[in-house]
Amino acid sequence: MILIADSGSTKVSWRVVHKDGTIQAIKTIGINPFFVTEKEIIATLEKNLKPGIKGEIKQVFFYGAGVAGQDKIDLLIRCFKTVFPGSTVEAHSDLLAAARCLLGSEKGIAAILGTGANTCFYDGEKIADNVPACGYILGDEGGGAVLGKKWVSDYLKRMLPEDLNEAFERRYKLGLLDIIEKVYRQPLPNRFLASFALFLGEHASHPYVKQFLAKAFDEFFLRNIIHYDYKKYPVNIVGSIAYYFREHVEAAAERNGMTIGEIVRTPIEGLVAYHKSK
Repeated sequence: MILIADSGSTKVSWRVVHKDGTIQAIKTIGINPFFVTEKEIIATLEKNLKPGIKGEIKQVFFYGAGVAGQDKIDLLIRCFKTVFPGSTVEAHSDLLAAARCLLGSEKGIAAILGTGANTCFYDGEKIADNVPACGYILGDEGGGAVLGKKWVSDYLKRMLPEDLNEAFERRYKLGLLDIIEKVYRQPLPNRFLASFALFLGEHASHPYVKQFLAKAFDEFFLRNIIHYDYKKYPVNIVGSIAYYFREHVEAAAERNGMTIGEIVRTPIEGLVAYHKSK
């Protein structure tokens, strides 16, 4: 049997591909090797994953945030081999997950637009080129955290039209000190900032929000995708921001002479199809 994982920092979507072709879905808390220890990962696998699996796991393909550097890869391999003795284990980045989900074994441009953002050119096997994402402070243009960061800044700088300002205050009841506390002193400020994407989605038809989103997604294409061969290859994207703001993403691509291929919300089903084909 094959075990496939798409992991973020908060949750993991697992798929167990059985010998007869049936697929089992399981969810657990997130496994990000930058934030959890080897002992904690093994405990999660032993208590929350393994009891739900009937049969012997022969192969593990783990994709996730925080899978960067050989030390993190080795840590994950040790954990899985401890819990599933005799299995072969591979651990890869969430960007490779996006590429394999969207493109399979074909060449092309793959991207992530979720809480964060990332892009690459994929040669059908591996990531051949990657404009660094740089995180939500230095980069991640178009990602949810950056959308939230720019929106909150507009709010605090009194840039919002009166109707949007009132709607935002009614919804969140956040003052300057509340926002400062969440962004500069509390853990995971990127998630806090990304949570405001919901408000943007609810007001996406407002002229100010439309202009705001247009500028944000233009930056995504002009600071990232422009460095790849976009005239030959369409841009394929995985992630909730791309999925729920598809109309605005497609419009930005068209404005900048680019085309959109596939947009999917999560990569897990595409990963299953990729590994079943292998």
